[in-house]
Amino acid sequence: MPDLIFSDTRLARIYDAFDGPRDDLALYTGIADEVGAASVLDVGCGTGSLAVLLAESGRSVVGVDPALASLEIARAKDSRVTWIHGDATSLPPLAVDLVTMTGNVAQVFLGDDWEATLRGVHRALRPGGHFVFETRRPERRAWEDWARTKPRVLVGVREQLELINVSLPFVSLRHIYSFPDGTAITSNSTLRFRSRAEVEQSLVRCGFKIADVRDAPDRPGREYVFLAQK
Repeated sequence: MPDLIFSDTRLARIYDAFDGPRDDLALYTGIADEVGAASVLDVGCGTGSLAVLLAESGRSVVGVDPALASLEIARAKDSRVTWIHGDATSLPPLAVDLVTMTGNVAQVFLGDDWEATLRGVHRALRPGGHFVFETRRPERRAWEDWARTKPRVLVGVREQLELINVSLPFVSLRHIYSFPDGTAITSNSTLRFRSRAEVEQSLVRCGFKIADVRDAPDRPGREYVFLAQK
């Protein structure tokens, strides 16, 4: 079940404001150009930021997300994209050139659902198609930065981030959003931090070849960018 930060209607409406500039998306549009992708599936598309960019470049784009509230925001942005409420394990036949998964979506899969998602992505690709995604480096210990995060107010809403628990490979955190009408909505999240070796091994088990592992250009030294091929 998606976290409330994505699935609650009020939180979905303010998600883009708190997400801020998406400097990371240039990497994905660049890789789409690099591999010559004419068709793209964006897994965990959320409010549709990347899918819309890809559609604007003339590509055929499908966005899939299990959080209906986020998907409704995405649908309102661009009717050229095919928006699907669901996940990578239950897609119709696609055979796309490229699958993307941005924003560290890879870390929300905590157990067997990770490899189930990888197999779903593999089925969605044409032979020779590519899969690109990012994930935080465990050794960078991003949760230590989160613990020092100060509250902020945007679009009249106060956001507070709390670190709940660190029990590696799992890290749990809490977002609290306080609205001007006095309403407070709490969204709890748990992320899994996988090593580079763990990610590579899971990709190979699910039928992929590792084409490249890169540094995230917008967050150097903090994240791996994996490019795999069917």
